[in-house]
Amino acid sequence: MSPFGCRSSETGGRLRPEPECPVRTAFQRDRDRILYSNAFRRLKHKTQVFLSPLGDQYRTRLTHTLEVAQIARTITRAMRLNEDLAEAIALGHDLGHTPFGHGGEIVLKEIYSADFTHTEQSLRVVDVLEKRGAGLNLTDEVRDGILKHSKGYGKIIPDDPRELAKTYEGRIVRIADFMAYLNHDLDDAIRSGVISASQIPEKCIRLLGREHADRATVMVHDLIFTSREEDGELILDMTDEIFDAMTDLRQFLYDHVYRSPQVHREFIKAKKILSELYTYFLENDDHFHQEMRKLDMDGHLPEDRSREQGVCDLIASLTDRYALDLYTRLFFPSPVF
Repeated sequence: MSPFGCRSSETGGRLRPEPECPVRTAFQRDRDRILYSNAFRRLKHKTQVFLSPLGDQYRTRLTHTLEVAQIARTITRAMRLNEDLAEAIALGHDLGHTPFGHGGEIVLKEIYSADFTHTEQSLRVVDVLEKRGAGLNLTDEVRDGILKHSKGYGKIIPDDPRELAKTYEGRIVRIADFMAYLNHDLDDAIRSGVISASQIPEKCIRLLGREHADRATVMVHDLIFTSREEDGELILDMTDEIFDAMTDLRQFLYDHVYRSPQVHREFIKAKKILSELYTYFLENDDHFHQEMRKLDMDGHLPEDRSREQGVCDLIASLTDRYALDLYTRLFFPSPVF
């Protein structure tokens, strides 16, 4: 392993000390705990971009997560870093994501707290909500990588050291997340008819490629071969022309896909559903606990947790289709006969 890799034997530890495993490293155990968690399984029915997609070819939050993990492993292996750590962070990075994609996150910012983020909710999932309040007790490095994986519309490689994961593996997951969604969101937008391939900026096609595999290869290779050692540090970097093309492609997606009338119409519907569910569970204690038990999240949770926090945990954990079914059962009239 490269001297820049994070060795599992040098981990900063867990929230609660526990015996080491004689077979698996600390980061392998973290990866396995995430893989077998309830929150990870729910990702298969959570939106990536297009709400509750019925087409078999569309990405979900789960397939996005797997693509991020694959890209992160490829990069870390080429750089001789810790693949297990990168994979664990990648598999856990979106565990706290809301139903209906980033639209659901915006809703919870409006109705619960302006400080709500899916990154902090993901950390809450692994620290508190999983295993009926016991959490997964992950290592410090994996928790840090999960918390700092997202850049929103900010810089892909931030200038502020406080925004950087403490490990190079965590920083690579942040970049891999960006590479993954740039490519597959573009694919899904074309497949759905929201945009056509002819609309993609010519510069992006010329520098990155026309097909998904070509674009991913160019991005990954550019990062691997441009990154370098300087003054005892590993500088994760890309060439200006590829980085600029990726930035242009992101702007294109925001302008023509994420903010498109088609996607916005569905967001308005999702906002109504989640807002009304949130209000309902604030006012109906028995049903709130019933649904939390179904999600296996009504165990030994902190007693000082506010009711609003609890309902936020519930809403954020719902899958798209379960939220739709729940809304139908609660607010649609049922025939008597």
